[in-house]
Amino acid sequence: MSEQYLDSLDWPRLEQQLDQDGCAVIPSLLSHKACDQISAWYPRAEPFRSHVVMARHGFGRGEYKYFSYPLPDLVARLRSALYPRLVPIANRWHEQMDLPTRFPDSHQAFLERCHAAGQKRPTPLLLQYGPQDYNCLHQDLYGEHVFPLQVAILLSAPDEDFTGGEFVMTEQRPRMQSRPMVIGLKKGDGLIFAVNQRPVKGVRGYYRVTLRHGVSRLHSGKRYTLGIIFHDAL
Repeated sequence: MSEQYLDSLDWPRLEQQLDQDGCAVIPSLLSHKACDQISAWYPRAEPFRSHVVMARHGFGRGEYKYFSYPLPDLVARLRSALYPRLVPIANRWHEQMDLPTRFPDSHQAFLERCHAAGQKRPTPLLLQYGPQDYNCLHQDLYGEHVFPLQVAILLSAPDEDFTGGEFVMTEQRPRMQSRPMVIGLKKGDGLIFAVNQRPVKGVRGYYRVTLRHGVSRLHSGKRYTLGIIFHDAL
């Protein structure tokens, strides 16, 4: 991942996709070498602050580890480079949803806001799934301050490293049944998606829809994912 690559992306198209579906794919955000490097961290005690086994909490099956501060350089660079490119979308969405919060231009300034409210624990995480593992539909909300977009990067190759295990989202519109979405990703692809709510334009202006995300059951192999969440946790 480089700043030059991020600059070269068609951000108006990605923004249009986010407005339409609540998610958008950045192809080849990380190289295969970088994906393998990050996946190889999983068995280590460092650089992590906690280890969560999903079945113990009713979250599904599988496990994940939250990174500790200081974040590994690659993870920190992803977080700080993606945030300012997503801020205009985040602020426009909040305006359209009639939400009062606006987000500062720099990620450091936003983290200072989180930390002042007691949200001091880093939230980027590395997830590992094996056969029969899955992740229940959920939202990554960790306190009062929530950045409305996050990014997941698939670190494993579908049909080579694992089978099954598709990224799944649902969208609940008022007085309507939920809309399911299954997003196909390749190794190294990044998915930008809504954390909680997004605006949808109706005949009387904008209204809010609620989104949840998860992972369908793996059939075989191992699947690793890097999650980049921009707000910190209580």
